[in-house]
Amino acid sequence: MWFRTIGIQLLGAVALAASATAQTTPTPPAITRTVVAATKLPTVTDVPLYFRAVNVTLTPGEKSSALAANGIPYQISGSTEISVGGETRMLSAGEALVIAAGKTATLRAGAERPSTFLHFFLVPAADLDRPAATPPAAVKELYRTPAPIPDLKPGGYDLNLTRVTFPAQMPSSSVLHHLRHRG
Repeated sequence: MWFRTIGIQLLGAVALAASATAQTTPTPPAITRTVVAATKLPTVTDVPLYFRAVNVTLTPGEKSSALAANGIPYQISGSTEISVGGETRMLSAGEALVIAAGKTATLRAGAERPSTFLHFFLVPAADLDRPAATPPAAVKELYRTPAPIPDLKPGGYDLNLTRVTFPAQMPSSSVLHHLRHRG
């Protein structure tokens, strides 16, 4: 009887181990990349360029204009109507638009609630200290490169804004590793 009990216990342990190894491990959720705005720049070497990022807020219905440099506004909350060269587009949260250098852009917040967006620029040194948007817009500079972007070579470049979405349970160390090594 003792042998039979031990034999059944061992057989049960082997069966559990076999069923555990037969189960497939679920695939972790993927990191997704979504291009939200893109254009091609014919050249970026005419003058040294800096990167600049600002946060812009307009109260409902307010109108402003944006710095005439290569840039991409990315809507965070509310909505913004952007008019450039006779064309008008309404940006809602999560949307972006490329504004080419030399083009005057008129910005108007939606009527329902304040408009908040990030505006990313590639600017020559002469535009670094120019206002990113005219009053009554509230502008807060978030970042600017301390020196021109290094190692730009003659020729065309893609300018794009890509939203990268990480799985909810991904450890922050993995996110940092991904950002450092994948850009």
